[in-house]
Amino acid sequence: MARRAKSVAKIDSPYIKQYDAQVERQKKKKKRLFRRLLLFSIVVVVVVGGLVVYQVKQRSLHAEKQEQYQKLERKMTSLKEDEKDLQEEIRLLQDEDYVLEIARTNYFFSNKGEIIFELPEEEPSY
Repeated sequence: MARRAKSVAKIDSPYIKQYDAQVERQKKKKKRLFRRLLLFSIVVVVVVGGLVVYQVKQRSLHAEKQEQYQKLERKMTSLKEDEKDLQEEIRLLQDEDYVLEIARTNYFFSNKGEIIFELPEEEPSY
């Protein structure tokens, strides 16, 4: 079906002109409001997105630092144990009897009149 042409004529009075101007102002006002809300929404989305990205990076960095801290804690504990062992060894090495005992066992030194027999460390074959 073909469209009919508008056959109603518009009344040209000051009231109609004023009414049309008011309707046009309301449309423009609504359009500006929509644009402002859209702009504000975009700004909020960008800011929130930036904060989320920052938070994720900080969590990742914190996890890495926490892992590194625990690793260094374990290393420090190990080094303290090593230090304690070395201090004990220093204390023992200051004792002459201990040094002589090490020389006898490791380097086969003997006292006067002693004979040292070296025994094989393997199992007998019988």
